[in-house]
Amino acid sequence: MACGCGGTNGGSGGCGGGDKPSAAPVVAATLAQELAHELPPAKAAVSGVVEFTPPALATIGEPEPLLIASSEQDWPRIRVNGVALTPDAMAQELQYHPADEQSEAMFLAVQALVIRELLEQRCKALDLQVEAGVGESSEEAAIRSLIELEVPVAAPDEAACEHFYTSNLPRFVSAPLLAARHILLACTPEDAEARSIAREQGQALLLELQQNPERFAQLAMAHSDCPSKEQGGALGQLSKGQTVPEFERQLFRQPQGLVSQPLESRYGFHLVFVDQRLEGVQLPYSAVAESIRNELYQRVWQKAVAQYLQNLVEAADIEGIHLAGAALMPAQ
Repeated sequence: MACGCGGTNGGSGGCGGGDKPSAAPVVAATLAQELAHELPPAKAAVSGVVEFTPPALATIGEPEPLLIASSEQDWPRIRVNGVALTPDAMAQELQYHPADEQSEAMFLAVQALVIRELLEQRCKALDLQVEAGVGESSEEAAIRSLIELEVPVAAPDEAACEHFYTSNLPRFVSAPLLAARHILLACTPEDAEARSIAREQGQALLLELQQNPERFAQLAMAHSDCPSKEQGGALGQLSKGQTVPEFERQLFRQPQGLVSQPLESRYGFHLVFVDQRLEGVQLPYSAVAESIRNELYQRVWQKAVAQYLQNLVEAADIEGIHLAGAALMPAQ
């Protein structure tokens, strides 16, 4: 079983336990979809009144690939300046908008399609002729050029960046580093009995370690379910982001020395000895100036694009769905 601790067989920052959750597949959406996805996931009650009622899932027949409806009548009828959104387009877009309820997912998918259609119509009205870049579709290139042309955003000046830095100093501190060892008593989250037994075993081993801390490596070899036991439980040097979140939150609060209680994670219970702790230091402005500049630019850009999209919506003839202003404004 993987412990998710971040240790390696070589004791240099990863245990080599394997079985770590793989990253979810990344779907290459168009730039227009990305613009829509940056808008807050507002429900219909907040964003506007959806003028359609998708059918209940129980009434829908066996789906075709990527489709969730059995006939065209099951899909909302949406027109953007006279151009109808097709059921196929809705079905394709719907997969990018998971939600607790089908009506919410449908609203978000249709909103994204409406925005993309408005952007494409604006590109045609201006007769934009753009050459697509590497890995970019002609549609993506046209919309990118449209936004650059009609939503000019100035870069933040140095004074604004420096003010942001001095007002947010705690954000610009390097992460602490730990050198630690652990003994993993593995058990699955669903097995309550096994977790109870592991907790009791952990308490017993902890008592022994409190009396004889020099036996940590010996006990790790005898009891740990992590491959790091071959190195006496050594996890190597750890920084934030290398371990599972619930373990990390507890670990980085610990002082140097034997941790006074077992730390619980999805993988079981960990007995931990922090060998060394290096606190984070304040980063100089010069080290973070570029990231601050990018963040401030992105904030202004998002607001400007949201306003631009709202103007397109207000000037368009959209049938079948009502997009209120709040739906297109980024979260504050």
